[in-house]
Amino acid sequence: MSNLQLEIKPIGDGFSLKSKIYDSLKAAIMDMNIYDGSADLRLDERRLSEQFGISRTPLREALARLDQEGLVKIVPRRGIYIVRKSKAEILEMVTVWAALESMAARLITQNASDEEIASLRALCSTFDGEAVKARIDEYSDTNIKFHQAILKMSKCELLNEMAQGLFMHVRAIRARTISEKDRADRSIVDHMHIIEALEARDTELAERLVREHTLNLRAHVERYVDID
Repeated sequence: MSNLQLEIKPIGDGFSLKSKIYDSLKAAIMDMNIYDGSADLRLDERRLSEQFGISRTPLREALARLDQEGLVKIVPRRGIYIVRKSKAEILEMVTVWAALESMAARLITQNASDEEIASLRALCSTFDGEAVKARIDEYSDTNIKFHQAILKMSKCELLNEMAQGLFMHVRAIRARTISEKDRADRSIVDHMHIIEALEARDTELAERLVREHTLNLRAHVERYVDID
Protein backbone atom coordinates (compact mmCIF):
# COMPACT_ATOMS: atom_id res chain seq x y z
CA MET A 1 0.00 0.00 0.00
CA SER A 2 1.50 3.33 -1.05
CA ASN A 3 1.81 6.28 1.29
CA LEU A 4 -1.02 8.78 1.43
CA GLN A 5 0.19 12.01 -0.13
CA LEU A 6 -1.13 15.48 -0.86
CA GLU A 7 -3.30 15.81 -3.95
CA ILE A 8 -1.96 18.89 -5.72
CA LYS A 9 -3.27 20.49 -8.91
CA PRO A 10 -1.35 23.02 -11.03
CA ILE A 11 -2.08 26.70 -10.43
CA GLY A 12 -2.24 29.21 -13.27
CA ASP A 13 -0.59 32.62 -13.25
CA GLY A 14 -2.54 35.57 -11.96
CA PHE A 15 -2.69 38.51 -9.61
CA SER A 16 -3.69 36.35 -6.64
CA LEU A 17 -1.06 33.65 -7.25
CA LYS A 18 0.30 33.78 -3.69
CA SER A 19 -3.16 33.44 -2.19
CA LYS A 20 -4.04 30.61 -4.56
CA ILE A 21 -0.93 28.65 -3.59
CA TYR A 22 -1.62 29.16 0.10
CA ASP A 23 -5.31 28.26 -0.22
CA SER A 24 -4.64 25.20 -2.39
CA LEU A 25 -1.87 23.85 -0.17
CA LYS A 26 -3.89 24.44 2.99
CA ALA A 27 -6.94 22.72 1.48
CA ALA A 28 -4.83 19.72 0.44
CA ILE A 29 -3.41 19.40 3.96
CA MET A 30 -6.87 19.80 5.53
CA ASP A 31 -8.27 17.04 3.29
CA MET A 32 -5.45 14.58 3.97
CA ASN A 33 -5.92 11.82 6.52
CA ILE A 34 -2.77 12.72 8.41
CA TYR A 35 -3.37 10.12 11.14
CA ASP A 36 -3.40 7.21 8.72
CA GLY A 37 -0.35 5.06 9.34
CA SER A 38 0.74 5.35 5.70
CA ALA A 39 0.42 9.15 5.53
CA ASP A 40 3.52 10.83 4.11
CA LEU A 41 3.97 13.92 6.30
CA ARG A 42 7.18 15.19 4.70
CA LEU A 43 6.70 17.89 2.05
CA ASP A 44 9.19 18.00 -0.82
CA GLU A 45 9.58 21.63 -1.87
CA ARG A 46 10.95 20.78 -5.32
CA ARG A 47 8.18 18.28 -6.01
CA LEU A 48 5.50 20.69 -4.83
CA SER A 49 6.77 23.44 -7.10
CA GLU A 50 6.63 20.99 -10.02
CA GLN A 51 3.12 19.85 -9.11
CA PHE A 52 1.87 23.42 -8.79
CA GLY A 53 3.77 24.50 -11.90
CA ILE A 54 5.33 27.47 -10.07
CA SER A 55 8.71 28.73 -8.88
CA ARG A 56 9.86 28.01 -5.34
CA THR A 57 9.70 31.63 -4.12
CA PRO A 58 5.89 31.97 -3.82
CA LEU A 59 5.71 28.39 -2.57
CA ARG A 60 8.14 29.19 0.25
CA GLU A 61 6.03 32.19 1.22
CA ALA A 62 2.93 29.98 1.42
CA LEU A 63 4.81 27.37 3.47
CA ALA A 64 6.11 30.05 5.85
CA ARG A 65 2.53 31.23 6.39
CA LEU A 66 1.37 27.67 7.08
CA ASP A 67 4.28 27.26 9.49
CA GLN A 68 3.13 30.36 11.39
CA GLU A 69 -0.37 28.88 11.59
CA GLY A 70 0.97 25.60 12.95
CA LEU A 71 -0.17 23.41 10.05
CA VAL A 72 3.37 22.62 8.94
CA LYS A 73 6.74 22.76 10.66
CA ILE A 74 9.84 23.95 8.84
CA VAL A 75 12.90 22.25 10.33
CA PRO A 76 16.18 23.83 9.14
CA ARG A 77 18.39 21.41 7.19
CA ARG A 78 15.86 18.60 7.69
CA GLY A 79 12.76 19.53 5.74
CA ILE A 80 9.12 20.56 5.98
CA TYR A 81 6.56 18.40 7.75
CA ILE A 82 2.80 18.44 8.17
CA VAL A 83 2.10 18.78 11.88
CA ARG A 84 0.47 15.80 13.55
CA LYS A 85 -0.69 16.28 17.12
CA SER A 86 0.17 13.95 19.99
CA LYS A 87 -2.43 11.58 21.38
CA ALA A 88 -2.86 13.77 24.47
CA GLU A 89 -3.46 16.82 22.27
CA ILE A 90 -5.98 14.94 20.13
CA LEU A 91 -7.90 13.87 23.25
CA GLU A 92 -8.08 17.50 24.37
CA MET A 93 -9.22 18.63 20.93
CA VAL A 94 -12.00 16.05 20.79
CA THR A 95 -13.11 17.08 24.29
CA VAL A 96 -13.36 20.73 23.24
CA TRP A 97 -15.13 19.71 20.02
CA ALA A 98 -17.72 17.84 22.12
CA ALA A 99 -18.41 21.04 24.06
CA LEU A 100 -18.71 23.16 20.91
CA GLU A 101 -20.86 20.74 18.94
CA SER A 102 -23.20 20.01 21.83
CA MET A 103 -23.80 23.74 22.24
CA ALA A 104 -24.43 23.90 18.49
CA ALA A 105 -27.11 21.22 18.92
CA ARG A 106 -28.75 23.27 21.68
CA LEU A 107 -28.81 26.31 19.42
CA ILE A 108 -30.26 24.31 16.52
CA THR A 109 -33.32 23.37 18.57
CA GLN A 110 -33.88 27.07 19.21
CA ASN A 111 -32.89 28.65 15.90
CA ALA A 112 -32.90 26.23 12.95
CA SER A 113 -35.84 25.75 10.60
CA ASP A 114 -37.62 22.44 10.14
CA GLU A 115 -36.22 22.31 6.60
CA GLU A 116 -32.65 22.71 7.84
CA ILE A 117 -33.05 19.91 10.36
CA ALA A 118 -34.69 17.71 7.71
CA SER A 119 -31.57 18.11 5.56
CA LEU A 120 -29.65 16.11 8.18
CA ARG A 121 -31.99 13.17 7.73
CA ALA A 122 -31.58 13.35 3.95
CA LEU A 123 -27.80 13.35 4.39
CA CYS A 124 -27.85 10.14 6.42
CA SER A 125 -30.69 8.27 4.73
CA THR A 126 -28.65 6.35 2.14
CA PHE A 127 -26.55 4.38 4.62
CA ASP A 128 -27.61 1.39 6.66
CA GLY A 129 -26.43 -2.13 7.42
CA GLU A 130 -24.13 -3.63 4.80
CA ALA A 131 -24.23 -0.42 2.74
CA VAL A 132 -21.91 1.21 5.26
CA LYS A 133 -19.27 -1.51 5.13
CA ALA A 134 -19.36 -1.59 1.34
CA ARG A 135 -19.07 2.20 1.04
CA ILE A 136 -17.01 3.09 4.11
CA ASP A 137 -15.02 5.86 2.40
CA GLU A 138 -18.21 7.49 1.16
CA TYR A 139 -19.79 7.18 4.59
CA SER A 140 -16.69 8.68 6.18
CA ASP A 141 -17.18 11.79 4.03
CA THR A 142 -20.89 11.91 4.92
CA ASN A 143 -20.02 11.56 8.59
CA ILE A 144 -17.77 14.63 8.39
CA LYS A 145 -20.46 16.59 6.52
CA PHE A 146 -22.99 15.70 9.22
CA HIS A 147 -20.85 17.21 11.95
CA GLN A 148 -20.03 20.26 9.85
CA ALA A 149 -23.75 20.78 9.23
CA ILE A 150 -24.49 20.63 12.96
CA LEU A 151 -21.98 23.41 13.58
CA LYS A 152 -23.14 25.56 10.67
CA MET A 153 -26.81 25.17 11.59
CA SER A 154 -26.13 26.68 15.01
CA LYS A 155 -25.88 30.07 13.28
CA CYS A 156 -23.19 31.07 15.79
CA GLU A 157 -20.26 32.51 13.85
CA LEU A 158 -17.77 32.51 16.74
CA LEU A 159 -18.58 28.90 17.60
CA ASN A 160 -17.86 27.93 14.00
CA GLU A 161 -14.59 29.87 13.98
CA MET A 162 -13.42 28.11 17.14
CA ALA A 163 -14.35 24.71 15.73
CA GLN A 164 -12.51 25.46 12.50
CA GLY A 165 -9.26 25.67 14.45
CA LEU A 166 -9.79 22.05 15.52
CA PHE A 167 -11.37 20.76 12.33
CA MET A 168 -8.30 19.47 10.49
CA HIS A 169 -7.29 17.15 13.32
CA VAL A 170 -10.77 16.08 14.45
CA ARG A 171 -11.77 15.36 10.83
CA ALA A 172 -8.65 13.30 10.26
CA ILE A 173 -9.07 11.26 13.44
CA ARG A 174 -12.73 10.61 12.58
CA ALA A 175 -11.66 9.44 9.10
CA ARG A 176 -9.05 7.11 10.56
CA THR A 177 -11.34 5.53 13.15
CA ILE A 178 -14.69 5.26 11.34
CA SER A 179 -13.87 1.79 9.96
CA GLU A 180 -12.56 0.46 13.28
CA LYS A 181 -14.55 -1.86 15.56
CA ASP A 182 -18.28 -1.11 15.12
CA ARG A 183 -17.90 2.66 14.92
CA ALA A 184 -19.64 3.08 11.55
CA ASP A 185 -22.74 1.17 12.64
CA ARG A 186 -22.86 2.99 15.96
CA SER A 187 -22.35 6.30 14.18
CA ILE A 188 -25.45 5.79 12.03
CA VAL A 189 -27.60 4.88 15.04
CA ASP A 190 -26.28 7.88 17.01
CA HIS A 191 -26.91 10.25 14.10
CA MET A 192 -30.54 9.15 13.77
CA HIS A 193 -31.16 9.57 17.49
CA ILE A 194 -29.60 13.04 17.32
CA ILE A 195 -31.79 13.98 14.35
CA GLU A 196 -34.93 12.75 16.14
CA ALA A 197 -34.07 14.87 19.20
CA LEU A 198 -33.47 17.92 17.00
CA GLU A 199 -36.73 17.38 15.12
CA ALA A 200 -38.57 17.16 18.46
CA ARG A 201 -36.84 20.38 19.59
CA ASP A 202 -35.76 18.50 22.71
CA THR A 203 -32.92 20.83 23.64
CA GLU A 204 -31.50 18.94 26.61
CA LEU A 205 -31.60 15.56 24.88
CA ALA A 206 -30.08 16.82 21.62
CA GLU A 207 -27.25 18.52 23.50
CA ARG A 208 -26.53 15.40 25.56
CA LEU A 209 -26.64 13.00 22.61
CA VAL A 210 -24.24 15.09 20.53
CA ARG A 211 -21.84 15.44 23.46
CA GLU A 212 -21.92 11.72 24.23
CA HIS A 213 -21.43 10.86 20.55
CA THR A 214 -18.19 12.85 20.37
CA LEU A 215 -17.00 11.67 23.77
CA ASN A 216 -17.43 8.09 22.49
CA LEU A 217 -14.91 9.02 19.79
CA ARG A 218 -12.59 10.28 22.52
CA ALA A 219 -12.94 7.02 24.45
CA HIS A 220 -12.17 5.02 21.30
CA VAL A 221 -9.06 7.09 20.55
CA GLU A 222 -7.86 6.79 24.15
CA ARG A 223 -8.28 3.02 24.16
CA TYR A 224 -7.36 1.92 20.65
CA VAL A 225 -5.46 4.58 18.70
CA ASP A 226 -1.68 4.83 18.75
CA ILE A 227 -0.21 8.07 17.39
CA ASP A 228 3.54 8.34 16.83
